[in-house]
Amino acid sequence: MGHDFWYKPRHNVMISTELGEPRAIQSGFNVDRFQKGLDKFGRCINVWDWTTRELIQTMELGPDGQLPTEVRMLHDPEEAIAYVNCALSSTVWIVSKTKDGSWKAEKVITVENKKVENWILPEMPGLILDQLISLDDRFLFFSNWAHGDIRQYDITDRRKPKLVGQVFIGGLICKDSPVKVTEDKELKERPDPLYFGGKRVQGGAQQLQLSLDGKRLYVTTSLYSAWDRQFYPEMAEKGAWLLMVDVDTDRGGLTLNKDFFVDFGAFSDGPTLANVPRFPGGDCKSDIWL
Repeated sequence: MGHDFWYKPRHNVMISTELGEPRAIQSGFNVDRFQKGLDKFGRCINVWDWTTRELIQTMELGPDGQLPTEVRMLHDPEEAIAYVNCALSSTVWIVSKTKDGSWKAEKVITVENKKVENWILPEMPGLILDQLISLDDRFLFFSNWAHGDIRQYDITDRRKPKLVGQVFIGGLICKDSPVKVTEDKELKERPDPLYFGGKRVQGGAQQLQLSLDGKRLYVTTSLYSAWDRQFYPEMAEKGAWLLMVDVDTDRGGLTLNKDFFVDFGAFSDGPTLANVPRFPGGDCKSDIWL
């Protein structure tokens, strides 16, 4: 089952991701079937001829590339570079065109698993589910739905992303979470739970959207109802959130904006699970230069 794609007409190419078998996604994450290898998640990136619509290359990422979700190409129409995030492996890959016209994938970011207790697995991946690139192609942002944080990387050196910003939006490792973190190679202490308007934010950082000037990053907390009910049952019952993060576009840095929030649990027609935010005038996820 395919998931996402991006195209570059000047390079006559479209790149797409393979999510996995429908049964591995639609009913939630089945730990037993996953551990036995019965549910297959994608590990491939596909390259297509944009003109003929033919598949011309498949890149197998292996165990470090499980469940590739989003593909984002640089906005510069001349640059033949894309980034792909893999959720279960918590990795980001750079995909680039070589001198002979073929494409290659290289892992450039890894989010370390956290050893935990009282969870469905002994180690918790970040679950990188969404990513985007600023319109000037300087910054890459991605969300760790399980860990709960958003990260900002300076990608001016395309193959050596530099972490310059991080902020937590809920997640499963907050101080009030029933999950116990026994080993964490990144954090010295667990993040505090997040409250707006006297209510606890449910879920973790998931879908992202960035304003065209790169200064306002919007984030929702819901993924997909079957997975929401499994990972964040309180959010599935009480509704998702839309929050805004202020971005330092000079040196990098993320700060949660305390003056903006949308509580989808407060809607008159009942709790809502919000997913993809969009701008009506164009945004960093959809604007492609021909």
